[in-house]
Amino acid sequence: MISRAPLTQRSAYLVAGCALFITIVIVIYPSVAFQASIEGLRVWWEIVFPALLPFFVAAEILMALGVVHFLGVLLEPLMRPVFDVPGVGAFALAMGITGGYPIGAKITANLRRRGLCNQIEGERLASFTNTADPLFMSGAVAVGMFHAPDLAGAICGVHYISAIILGVLLRLYGGPQRRRDLEISVNSKGNIFKRAFHELYKARQADGRPIAQVFGDSVRDSVGSMLLVGGFIVMFSVIIKVLTVSGVMRLIEWPLTLITGPLKIKDTLISPMISGLFEITLGTELASKAAAPLLDRLMVANAIIAWSGLSVFGQVSAMVSGTDIRMTPYLISRLTHAAIAAVITAIVVSPYGQGLAKLVAPVFVLRPAETQAPFYLKLLTSFTRLLTIVVIMVGLSVTIWLFRRIRLVFIRVRGVK
Repeated sequence: MISRAPLTQRSAYLVAGCALFITIVIVIYPSVAFQASIEGLRVWWEIVFPALLPFFVAAEILMALGVVHFLGVLLEPLMRPVFDVPGVGAFALAMGITGGYPIGAKITANLRRRGLCNQIEGERLASFTNTADPLFMSGAVAVGMFHAPDLAGAICGVHYISAIILGVLLRLYGGPQRRRDLEISVNSKGNIFKRAFHELYKARQADGRPIAQVFGDSVRDSVGSMLLVGGFIVMFSVIIKVLTVSGVMRLIEWPLTLITGPLKIKDTLISPMISGLFEITLGTELASKAAAPLLDRLMVANAIIAWSGLSVFGQVSAMVSGTDIRMTPYLISRLTHAAIAAVITAIVVSPYGQGLAKLVAPVFVLRPAETQAPFYLKLLTSFTRLLTIVVIMVGLSVTIWLFRRIRLVFIRVRGVK
């Protein structure tokens, strides 16, 4: 299922030239590159690795044991009408929300490899389930960067509301999808719980590996994925630093002012936008410190979080490697997500839209005490939120299924009369 886009002669020269230029700059500033690589390695080892590895391992194990197939049946009545994706996509959405970048894309790629979604559905899922995690937005951005815990609700609310809006809009991409290769269907006859347990058993039987082997394979594959993520973090840390020291970043700012000028964006926010183009953390931190009104800083920060940076883009590209999921729809979706997030920010911050953030805050926002808690307690909080999200979605999905069943029975009774 590997899909390779055709490479033109001009793009080949451009990519080679950029790689050569960055290599030369690294050679010119070796000490800067070394310090940047150490900082990137520290961020990966102390923050990213312990935060993402449990989610990566859990996702692999749950998929091998058939739990994802079980949830797919239960969540089909919700996911198909809303996003036109299979029910298993809800697992990618829930894990992406609680685990953060790039767990949503990794799970989507695994679903595609197992044939649980088609190409278009995979591209849709990778685009709107790959989100930032509440710990980063509540703790790092709201508390650590803006020094305003009260903004956590607005930041998380904007991000997830805009992601849901993006998911709904992606229904237009690729046209309506119909799942003929799976027995899971909204209109399938029989009890939804019986069908869910049946799919779990079938998936477990098809996998066939002993539990010990499943666990070992999950850990090995997850550690390999984490090493890949770490490599991207280190390399983009080096690239951003050497481009900043060499003055290339300032050269990019000038043509960008021609675009931001008509939009009335302050010049002080251009540097955060350029940094955010490459890396999410650096861009949001600069946006929080920029000399601009709070609303403008929040709009830029939320747009950067939604865009996620070229570093995450590279991670996602590596995660979906080996599938036919294309990166062009993902790129367009990230830009769309950023634009939606900026617009929603203006709405949420207004007196008329603050209720939207309050609806999201109780589930996703970390309280001040939780942001200062030991890491294992933060991880426990993340898994608790994952369970909460899954329970809410299952409840909504089963309610929809029951409503349709009752309506069907009512129609049949009326027909008999």
